[in-house]
Amino acid sequence: MEQKILCEVSNCTYWEQGNKCTADAIYVVSHAEGEKASNSEETDCKTFKPEHH
Repeated sequence: MEQKILCEVSNCTYWEQGNKCTADAIYVVSHAEGEKASNSEETDCKTFKPEHH
């Protein structure tokens, strides 16, 4: 099944035109280690990898 993962972080290695994420897997964590997030602002994408030119 094809995954449709959207991302607006255009300086990430996995970002593709149309705000698509091309990573094989996504790792999202809570800001506070061991704590539950109560909204999206309290989460981080650990898959992010800066694009180098």
